[in-house]
Amino acid sequence: MSKNGAGRSALQQKFQSGALVLVFLSICTLSFSEVIFEERFDDGWQSRWVKSDWKKSEGKAGSFKHTAGSWSGDPDDKGIQTSVDARHTAISAKIPEFNNKNRTLVLQYSIKFEQDIECGGGYIKLMSGYVNQKKFGGDTPYSVMFGPDLCGTQTKKLHVIVSYQGQNYPIKKDLQCETDKLTHFYTFVLRPDASYSILIDGRERDSGSMYTDWDILPPRKIKDLKAKKPLDWEEREYIEDPDQVKPEGYDSIPREIPDPKAKKPDTWDEDEDGIWRAPKIPNPAYKGPWKPKKIKNPNYKGKWKIPYIDNPEFEDDPDLYVLKPIKYVGIEVWQVKAGSVFDNILICDDPEYAKEVVKEIFTHREIEKEALEEAEKAKKAREEEEAKRAREEGEKRKRDRDYGRRHRDKERYRDRYRDRYGKRGRDYDDYHDEL
Repeated sequence: MSKNGAGRSALQQKFQSGALVLVFLSICTLSFSEVIFEERFDDGWQSRWVKSDWKKSEGKAGSFKHTAGSWSGDPDDKGIQTSVDARHTAISAKIPEFNNKNRTLVLQYSIKFEQDIECGGGYIKLMSGYVNQKKFGGDTPYSVMFGPDLCGTQTKKLHVIVSYQGQNYPIKKDLQCETDKLTHFYTFVLRPDASYSILIDGRERDSGSMYTDWDILPPRKIKDLKAKKPLDWEEREYIEDPDQVKPEGYDSIPREIPDPKAKKPDTWDEDEDGIWRAPKIPNPAYKGPWKPKKIKNPNYKGKWKIPYIDNPEFEDDPDLYVLKPIKYVGIEVWQVKAGSVFDNILICDDPEYAKEVVKEIFTHREIEKEALEEAEKAKKAREEEEAKRAREEGEKRKRDRDYGRRHRDKERYRDRYRDRYGKRGRDYDDYHDEL
């Protein structure tokens, strides 16, 4: 439900009233948390959203329908679902202007991929400046693009793209999104220290800093390519014990010795067989080449690594995290197969409230899972019935073809008989006709 809509959700009222009491009692110096925009797609949602005509002139514009989907935890909890295959679908809403300078930005929404999505996006965008909502599309500049993008079995990417000084920068990490057919929440939290967190279903999936995870500014530190490993640098963790001495006579111990249990055969004839020598066996006293024991190297310094130095090209921007004031939120996606349900869009400055929203919606999580299982069973039964019908139709067509082939063979046999026997052939036909 929009902040400016027909009213706030019970959760929002409870959360904010409780927080207000807490602030009042503790005389807290922190600013009160604020919900900038919250859309649950209740009745009246269309008055807050503008469907774009982008790609309409080319016949490639899609549309949304207001529905909870084919399965849900609560049939009355509706979102908007892409409804036309192989189309560009775009819609946006104007929100109260939000500036995240010295404030935390929380962007959260839920999406359910009901279709067997082959290739398509499921992301959401925040936009700044003026946007002609009737022309909102893929070319419209944005400040944040966040959410899943799937294509085949290879691409299961979770986009986090931010705009800085008019240029878009994707996160360098390879983040993966969910791919099943249940509702999932995606949350992006950006803080005033330029740190961020990414949550899926209310649980942190990744975190870091804009300084390191986006190639926006040059790195603070770089490797000192002029550095060389010191000559006395010890990388050996263990060394031979210098105090250990090889025992006297160690090298004279033979590897093999004559078998003391062996006896010369009675039939051995030294004149004919030569001098008898006992066969050799491994010497139990032989211990192999002598090796001194190893001890911990007192001068060990670890594996040498190239040191880092301050990057002379780095120039800090304390407002790195600051986006242009947010004025619009939009969904602009292209999908081979339609069927994605967007819902529960939230823009606020309090991550804890966002988590409470996830908990509230997920109270019906098990019901949604059961509904999905029933839908999958019904789909499988339909597919089996269609396959059975197709087999039966195929067998019928084959029987018809076989009957036609036999009939044509009979006609060809008659023609050959007539050609060969003339009148007798015609008499043959008359005879069979009388029969």
